Formats: sequence, structure tokens, C-alpha cells
Amino acid sequence: MGALGRALLWLQLCALARAAYKLWVPTTDFEAAANWSQNRTPCAGAVVQFPADKAVSVVVRASHGFSDMLLPRDGEFVLASGAGFGAADAGRDPDCGTGAPALFLDPDRFSWHDPRLWRSGDAARGLFSVDAERVPCRHDDVVFPPDASFRVGLGPGARPARVRSVQALGQTFTRDEDLAAFLASRAGRLRFHGPGALRVGPGACADPSGCVCGDAEVQPWICAALLQPLGGRCPPAACPDALRPEGQCCDLCGAIVSLTHGPTFDIERYRARLLRAFLPQYPGLQAAVSKVRRRPGPHTEVQVVLAETGPRPGGAGRLARALLADVAEHGAALGVLSATARESGAPAGDGSAAGPLGSGSRAGLAGGVAAGLLLLLLALAAGTLLLRRAPRLRWTKRERLVATPVEAPLGFSNPVFDEAGSAGPVPRTPQPPPAQQAGNSSTSRSYFVNPLFAEAEA
Repeated sequence: MGALGRALLWLQLCALARAAYKLWVPTTDFEAAANWSQNRTPCAGAVVQFPADKAVSVVVRASHGFSDMLLPRDGEFVLASGAGFGAADAGRDPDCGTGAPALFLDPDRFSWHDPRLWRSGDAARGLFSVDAERVPCRHDDVVFPPDASFRVGLGPGARPARVRSVQALGQTFTRDEDLAAFLASRAGRLRFHGPGALRVGPGACADPSGCVCGDAEVQPWICAALLQPLGGRCPPAACPDALRPEGQCCDLCGAIVSLTHGPTFDIERYRARLLRAFLPQYPGLQAAVSKVRRRPGPHTEVQVVLAETGPRPGGAGRLARALLADVAEHGAALGVLSATARESGAPAGDGSAAGPLGSGSRAGLAGGVAAGLLLLLLALAAGTLLLRRAPRLRWTKRERLVATPVEAPLGFSNPVFDEAGSAGPVPRTPQPPPAQQAGNSSTSRSYFVNPLFAEAEA
């Protein structure tokens, strides 16, 4: 069985064990156009130059002829069958032209912490991962290309990267001693560099409700690598009151549903339910489902991020409300104890509303607050009704909404306000890591929506 066959077999075993795995994407192959300054493989008769002070392993799959070639001081060429180098006169290829030499780009430019350089082996259409979880998590299996050359920078060394296993050069490392011996070998030094460390263990995630990724401490480096092409700053969000989920480097437009769960909750079953029963009804949306730390405190929750990607906004808010209604009806069967939701505003210049309030004027806000306080006093006077009415789902933009299938909340139904909702506690926006743009200047306020002021707010 060849190296590729062994890698495919390993991935199949990972899938059967419900273990997540991450695939390293970039290579240092000679024929990869992205490795050359001219974004193409050097022409016959060209002058080829490798960085003199860089160590690199390069796989060569074909025969090439050049007029001159400057090699690195340390490195290796891995020649496939029939591959090799020869001499060729300059200008031999009429389509090649003359001019600057073809430079092999810096092989040290690839960082372990760059989310763009990894691909999830179990990705499904309609699902995505927040930025911190695009990099290997502590329970992931990591697979490097079995038939290609690569080079990975392990980061600044502030915290070792820890994963379940590492597969490289046809070997699978599940013990720290074996991995350390490989990293110290010549083959390991040509492929892994930097002061950072790489560790393996403790095993796959055994909790059906999911496991926290464990990359929160290195998220500043993850975001710095992701935003480096943008000068280290997040692009502005296309909507007001944008949200920043746990593990995400920049704000996004959409909604966040947070689930607290019991011992019978299964995150894979819930993800499949979302993918099968809900997402097909909302084109232009992508969802990310993962377990995260609840802030503040040591407890965890399941975070469902609904990101707007299509031209028609508002779908994230509608889907979030549908998920809350689903929890109210089927929460006990799903193992969900309660759910809360937040929603961003509608995109600037868009006339549609992402929630009860659109992106128009809020001149009636003060009156709505006063009317809401009056309704609250009336609600307190109606004590009997408060304890007997069934729970209702309430929603306001950028506010917490709670759906609890076990205990009925204190509230009563007023037919005048069936389409409105009372505001809950304002969520705390996570602080961005140092490499991000801390530009989320919007403020959230608690308010009641009064239909008498609907036109003023539209």
C-alpha cells in the first residue's frame, strides 16, 4: 500500500471513530506555481534561484532544464521517477521571455497558526468553523500531505501546539517521545521549524456533547496570521451592531444561538439536524456549531453561529427564531435545557429588517421604553396570569432571547404585542485579541418594541 493509500485509510478510520482531523494544504513542491515569484514553474533556459539561507525539502516530479541554478545551503530535492535537472540555453523557450530570475519564495512563510492553510477533513456544505477552530484543536488528528513536500513554522513557542496525532512521511505519531525524535531528525528539521513545540495526546473527544477546541490562548497568533495580508486590521462589517462569536477574529453579520444542555445532548446529532432540517430552507446562510467556554466562568455552552453570506439579509434572524422555537418544542428530546440568541442589524442601506427593528430611524425608542415600563407595571399587577401562561419566544436585535422548555418564564400574552418582544440582558461582546481591529463601537440598550412607534423606527 502506497503513502496515499495509507493516508486515505487513516482518514477513514478517523471518520469511523468520530475523530475530527485537519489537512495541511500548502506544499513546497517544485511544480507548484504558488512557490515561484512569477507565479509559474520556471521555463526551460531560465535562471532559478533558491533562498541561500533557508532549509527546505522540495519534491520534483518532472525533468527541467535551466541556464543557471542557485541552490540553498541546506535542503534536499526528492526526485520522482523520471524527474531531474539539466542544462538548457537561455531563451530556449520562446514563451518564457528574458528578465529577472525565477525566485523560489521563502519556504518559512507558512505558519501552523494560519487558518487559511488548513482544511477540515469532515467539512460539509453549509457548515464552517470559527477562525480559532480552523487550526488543529487538541483532539484533532493532523495529516500532512503524504506525497508532497512541506514546511511548517510552529510559532513563537509561548504555548506548544497539542493535537491527538500527527501523520507525516507515512508515519503516524501518537506518543510524544516518537514525535520528538522525528522533529529532531534531519527530515523533521527540514519540515518543521521555529521555537514552538508540537505535542500529541490525550486522545479523541469522548464527550458526545462535544469538547472545547483549546486554542483560545493562541487566538492572538491565529488572528495575526489570518489578518497579516490586511495589515492586521479587520475589514468593516457590512451591518450595524455586528457580532463577534467566541473563536472568531472579526465581526460578522448574522446571529448567534447559545445552548445549555444536559447529559443526553449529542452535538453531532444536533449538527446533522441543523444541516438536514433547517439550513436548506435558508439559502445564503452558513452555520458553525461547537462547544465554547461561557464567559464569564468555567462552564461551557454550545455556540451556533449563523453567518449571512448571501445577497438577501435577514435569514440568520429568522433561522435563529426557528431554532429557539425548536428548542421550546423539542428541547427535552434533544437534551437542550435552554437557548439564547443575539442578532446583528440589517446591512447599511438595506430596507429589510433583520429583527423587529430594521436599519432605519429609532426616533421612537424613548417612547417605546416608557410604554414598555408601563406594561411591566401592569404585568406585575397580573400575578395570577404570570404563573399560568405558557412560555413565549421573545426577540430583540442585539439582545438576549431565552427559550426554556422546562420552566415557564414570567410573562403574559398581550394580543397588541404578539409581534414584539421584551428585551433581555445585554450580551458582553468578547474582547478582540491584539492582532484584531477593536472597532466594534456600537452600543446595546435594553428596550421594548412599541407598535405605535413602528413607523418611526422603520
